[in-house]
Parts: sequence; structure tokens; C-alpha cells
Amino acid sequence: MSNCKAELFGEGWKRMKEWESDRIHIRNLEVFGRHGVFPEENRLGQKFTINAVLYISTREAGLKDDLTKSVHYGEVSHYLTSYMKEHTCQLIEAAAEQMVRAVLLRFPAVEKVTLELSKPWAPIGLPLEAVSVEITRGWHRAYIAVGSNLGDREGYIRRGIQSLNAREDCVVERVSGLIVTKPYGVEEQPDFLNGMIEVRTLLFPEELLDALHSVEQEADRERKIHWGPRTLDLDIIFYDDCVVDMERLSIPHPDMGNREFVLKPLAELAPYLRHPLTGKTVGQMLSELSEP
Repeated sequence: MSNCKAELFGEGWKRMKEWESDRIHIRNLEVFGRHGVFPEENRLGQKFTINAVLYISTREAGLKDDLTKSVHYGEVSHYLTSYMKEHTCQLIEAAAEQMVRAVLLRFPAVEKVTLELSKPWAPIGLPLEAVSVEITRGWHRAYIAVGSNLGDREGYIRRGIQSLNAREDCVVERVSGLIVTKPYGVEEQPDFLNGMIEVRTLLFPEELLDALHSVEQEADRERKIHWGPRTLDLDIIFYDDCVVDMERLSIPHPDMGNREFVLKPLAELAPYLRHPLTGKTVGQMLSELSEP
């Protein structure tokens, strides 16, 4: 079960979320596509209609009257048209999903897209004006703890960050310094190097977890002992302001408040970031942990 908290914690948070209230609408864009489960639909094609909402901060563009500070809705419209012509899917769900992803990758200033893909006269043997799929997808911000205590610790961390950043759906935006820390949990093992990275990602939380596990496997990570030695450890600490409670994943990380090796590098990147449940800033949690 996941729940993205909607509370606003101060003016800084409101400014950061400004783009959520600024939108550019593209309405009733008619495009041609070859999407459908029947062979004749893929062969002959038909007209589709697109409605899209682009979430992007228009403040600077509006004040400066400068298109380079926004997104050219004409370019987006032509891109949507070309994408529908050049790709073929059986499901309009797949066409919508892939098209939104492509737009977000092609136009990085756009933070989020709501897209409705409508298929007129769907062949179901009944009088039907249209059937449509509407989805909303966007970029998310995650803070990921990195650590290693085997072999070339710094090398494992550096290559792990590079591997994550090599994915088109993950952009590593900031990296903290690395600190040497004593082992946590199982003490009879080498000291760790620990740090924090800030990532912009299109992946959902569980998808991001799977991606991190793949990066760990590339570093020959072995999971033999809980809290045991490891070549590379990647843990999701925060994901937007979401609260995720699942069998294989908890966000925010449930033990972060007891871990200086998490809070210290996190405070370097985002000291005023607030825990979505307690409302405490990272700086406050770190100070409380240091109190006698």
C-alpha cells in the first residue's frame, strides 16, 4: 500500500511544487496510428485523438516572454503525431504508456504529463463513439543511500552510480561526499564507505527497487547475511513525499532516524527535506541523533 502525502511544509516546498499548478493543454489533436489487436487495424490504421496536459513551470517564460524557458507545444504536438505514426501497439494502454515516456524523455523541462488517447469507433460490434485510456506519468525525486565495505569500496560506489545514471529513466543529479563509518547491525566486518545520491526518475518505487538490485548484482552483491558485508548497497530513503508500506519495500526507510551514516550525507544534499510522517527535517533528525 502506498500513499503520497499532500501536506505542504512551508513556502520552500510550495515553490518547489510550483509546476504542479502550471499546465499547458493540447486538446483534440487528431493523429493517425496503426494500433489494435486485429491485423487489419495494424495494417490499415485509423484516426486517434490525443488530449495532453503538460505540467511545467511557466513562471519564468511568462515574466520574460521567452519560449526557451517553457516548452514549444507545437513541437510536442508534432512529436506525438510522429510517434503514433512510427510505432505500432496492440493495446492503446501500451501506446499511451510508451508515448508519455517518450515525451518526458524528449522534453526534460516537462515534469509530468496527463495523456488521454482516444480510439473512435473501436471495433467491438456495438454502436460506440470512442474508447479512451488516460494516464498520468512524471518525474520523481528519490534519495538513495550508497555504501560498500568490500574490495575497492569507492570504485564499487562510483561504478554503481554510473550504471544507474546510464539508464534513460534515471538521472543522478547530485552526489554527497563519502564518509567512513563503523558497521551497523553486524559489527564483525570491515568499515563502510557511505554516501547519498539524489535521483530524478521515471520509475515507480518497486521498479526503482528492481533497478537498484540489478545494479547491485552487477557489482557481485551477495545476500548471505542480513546487515553483513557487501560490495555495494543501494537503499531508497525517500521517494517524493510518498509513504510506501509493502512486504519488500518501505519508504521512507524505517530505520533512517537511527543511522548517522544515512542522515549525515543526506543532510549534505537536503538538510531541510521533511519526513512525510513526522514532519521533521533531515537536519533535525541528525541533531536529535547526536544528542546525548
